[in-house]
Parts: sequence; C-alpha cells; structure tokens
Amino acid sequence: MKQSKRYSSEIRDRAERMLFEHQADYASQLAAIGSITGKIGITPETTRGYVHQAERDRIHPIRVGLLLC
Repeated sequence: MKQSKRYSSEIRDRAERMLFEHQADYASQLAAIGSITGKIGITPETTRGYVHQAERDRIHPIRVGLLLC
C-alpha cells in the first residue's frame, strides 16, 4: 500500500499563491499547475486539490470559520 506524503503548510501556501498569481500567464489552470508543480516538486494532483480547497474557502469563508471554532 502506498503511503501518502504530507507536505508542509509552507509548500501548500506557496503552491496556492504561485498558481493564483501566475494562472493568467497560461492557457489553462491545468497548464499552470503542471508548470508550477515542476518548480516546487509536488504532484499536480496534490496541487489541484490544494487550489480547489482554497477556492472553496474563498467562496464560503463563513463555513471555514465555523469549522475552526
């Protein structure tokens, strides 16, 4: 069974920030993710998950706050 690798919160934050800042430079979000993950050294699927979660958190900030309480 493959053991999942956990990345630090700094890596997650960096991946999210880089994607949101540079997404307009690419033809698609997938192209941006592919480029950025190569620079950071994490898998595209992990980055995609981080970005989708960040997008959901931005849309529903109240729900995130409730989960933290």
